[in-house]
Amino acid sequence: MTTATDRTPARKAKKEDKAAKKAALAAEIAGKKIFTAATADRHELYQLSVQNVEAEIDFVDEAFEEIRGRKATSLREDFCGTANTSCEWVRRRDTNTAVSLDIDQPTLDWGMEHNVAPLTPDQQARVTLHNRNVLEPGDATGTDIILAMNFSYWLFQQRSQMIGYFKSVHASLADDGVFFLDHYGGSESQEETTDKRPIEGCDEHGPFTYIWDQHEYNPITGEMECRIHFKFEDKTRMKDAFVYHWRLWGLREIQDCLEEAGFSKVSVYWEGDELDEDGDETGEGNGEFTATTEGTADPAFVCYIAAQK
Repeated sequence: MTTATDRTPARKAKKEDKAAKKAALAAEIAGKKIFTAATADRHELYQLSVQNVEAEIDFVDEAFEEIRGRKATSLREDFCGTANTSCEWVRRRDTNTAVSLDIDQPTLDWGMEHNVAPLTPDQQARVTLHNRNVLEPGDATGTDIILAMNFSYWLFQQRSQMIGYFKSVHASLADDGVFFLDHYGGSESQEETTDKRPIEGCDEHGPFTYIWDQHEYNPITGEMECRIHFKFEDKTRMKDAFVYHWRLWGLREIQDCLEEAGFSKVSVYWEGDELDEDGDETGEGNGEFTATTEGTADPAFVCYIAAQK
């Protein structure tokens, strides 16, 4: 029989162990400057958890060459945020130029400091950031590639607004230009749910958790509110780091709108399946996107769209 006296040493040891772990974590935070809610920057966290600009540029660069038979040189990044993708584009080739459009000046300022400034002088000269509405592109025209990624264009919630934006893009492209978008869909896209994903490989700051919060969804109007939160090793959280008010557009709806806006051909690029050692599909994407007219009824999918002028 175990008495209260017998349990006391175990409780004490457990308490001391917990205190030791807490002290060790505090020392790690002080020594490594790992991410905490008080010290982390939301834009850096976004780039580490949401964006993969290398893979994105790989896709649009290869797809454009496959479609047009030549390498693209000019790119416009709409809703650019920190212009992370534009900076990756100008790093690829000495002939590449990029123009980045966004209406939030503080975010552009952050991108200038953290993404543009580290580029070489030559690369810096080939990327331009504009605090400008994408519906008013100004001189950002005659471009080989225009991008609208991370579902940013979903802020246009009326069909007339969306087609108006697509017409503006069509007019801004070069004669053989291509407009690339990404799209999210599947039955899970209509759920009010939260998804947590650990982000590893941040050696300088340590891992953290990315939280995608599909906070509200109205099936009658298609309106949705999505939020991004972050959780850190010290148990602190950065809540509502980003909040989006979108319309959940159907993939076929977007294709129809692009065609109505004047694009000559609209193609959907679907991700292939990862295979196990026996050659069987695992149900996980392999990162390779191919133009197709048939897709699987995945509960959650992300695909690309290419609209040719």
